Amino acid sequence: MEENENSNNYKSIYLGAIIVLALGISTMTFLWSKMRNEAKDCAYISLKYQDTLQGMNKMLKGYIGDMSSDLKSDFKRMLSTYDRLLEKDASKSDSLNAQKVKIQAQIEKIEKLQRSRNFSAAQVLKLKEENESLRGIMRSYVVQIDSLNTLNLELELNLTETTNNLNRTTEERDQFKQEVAEKTEQVKKGSKLSAYGFNSGALKSALKAKPTSRARQAAQLQSTFTISENPIASSGKKIVYMQIQGPSGKIFQRMSSYMIQLGEESIAYTEKKEIDYQNKAIDISIYYDVREEGLSKGNYKVNIYCDENLIGSDSFTLK
Repeated sequence: MEENENSNNYKSIYLGAIIVLALGISTMTFLWSKMRNEAKDCAYISLKYQDTLQGMNKMLKGYIGDMSSDLKSDFKRMLSTYDRLLEKDASKSDSLNAQKVKIQAQIEKIEKLQRSRNFSAAQVLKLKEENESLRGIMRSYVVQIDSLNTLNLELELNLTETTNNLNRTTEERDQFKQEVAEKTEQVKKGSKLSAYGFNSGALKSALKAKPTSRARQAAQLQSTFTISENPIASSGKKIVYMQIQGPSGKIFQRMSSYMIQLGEESIAYTEKKEIDYQNKAIDISIYYDVREEGLSKGNYKVNIYCDENLIGSDSFTLK
């Protein structure tokens, strides 16, 4: 009886174990089947995404290629702009050429990437940032140089106006100088003294002061005249010089040092007299002692000088 019970217990245990094992196998089979199906789905999705990604990459490469070409063209245009800026303002050649070197380096970088056919969107975006930075620098130079050109134009206009003003001023100054010179000459001529009313000749002696026309009787030569009134002439002490020239052309001189300066010319004079001229007419007589030199027959000429000017002339004849 007891053995039968034990036998039934073992059977129950085996049966339970078989049932549990069968359930486990069924569960594992179901999970494995599910996982395999999910794996198949994932593989399919992965292949689909790969195809999509490859298409996107092809499109992206085309876009990146076009963008890189556009950047290259823009960099070249920037080089041309810098060339024009250099023509306008050579004083900034160092800084402008430095920017050209940077731009050329970017062009070479693009060409290298294009030859490799292996460049990413990130690289192109980096080039685009460099392009914008370099373009901003270029724009500042354009503004500066355009401002300089505008300033230069204003300066040229101001210089032209100043030159015209200076020319007008020079013309006005020259005209004024000419007018002043003319008026000065007129004043100079007007202020020049003049002598008139001459009475020149020979005297027998200084004591008797009798005139003579005989050369052998003459002891003195004299000239009497009047200096005219002149309100614009300078007044004060003046020296009046008498020059007597004999028939032979000889100038009679009391002393060899009797010389006066007339402009650049130095001439001999015979005798002199100091007067006090007060712009009024004044009568003057100047005498010259003949002494031992004697006189010859002929015509004698008398010149009167004052203030470095010849103010009058006279003549007489001795027999």
